[in-house]
Amino acid sequence: MFKIHQIPALETNFALILECTTTGEVALIDAPDAPPILNACKELGLTPSKVFVTHHHWDHVDGIAPLREHFDLTIYGPKAEAEQIGQLDMEVEPGAMLEFGDGHLNVIATPGHTFGHIAYFLVEQPTLFAGDALFSLGCGRMFDGPPDQMWAGLKRLRELPDATQLYCGHEYTLSNGAFAQTIDHTNKALLARIEQAQTQIDNGRPTLPTTLGNEKLTNPFLRADQIGIAHALGLDGSDPVATFAALRKAKDQF
Repeated sequence: MFKIHQIPALETNFALILECTTTGEVALIDAPDAPPILNACKELGLTPSKVFVTHHHWDHVDGIAPLREHFDLTIYGPKAEAEQIGQLDMEVEPGAMLEFGDGHLNVIATPGHTFGHIAYFLVEQPTLFAGDALFSLGCGRMFDGPPDQMWAGLKRLRELPDATQLYCGHEYTLSNGAFAQTIDHTNKALLARIEQAQTQIDNGRPTLPTTLGNEKLTNPFLRADQIGIAHALGLDGSDPVATFAALRKAKDQF
């Protein structure tokens, strides 16, 4: 019912083109840079009509204005960041269910990387567009925090089905894996994922999408409430929020 086209942009970003094959409707998840999106749309014969923005950072929205010179676009994005984005036609809030083609996108609150960050979950074909809230083997840098809110957002994502396909805003899997291995070096699923990601990169392929089920086994930031992660940080018995905060700080200094 839905096709997702993943387009490399800028240095590490991904632009995502979401296509409903039954209705022909096309949308973008974020717009980091116009030229690669325009080229992909031309090659695929697609005309987007919507952009679903996850957060206000420039490398997720700077393509919007030039793309509007080519397409009639309706821009959706977090109401909490409407002033920072400045180009929204539809301000959305967590809990909203947005129609797209024959399906619906559920808006999920994932603050922390930015104060109003949201993710989109395609209900009918379980797919998570996580922006910079969650990465493969990692999570976004905590610019706006606080850690309890970011941890709460990640737990919301963790509740989604294991079979959910995960798309993220950046190609960071190998660098995230190098850090994760220092925290969780005996995790066989993690080591297998790092090996898989290296093979994908060596063959010129992206490491995304992956499954949320695999992330639940391998991503330390989704497991800050597990004893082993706290122990690796020297925080035995610590509250999960404190463990998450320490984990994020350790990654920032890695």
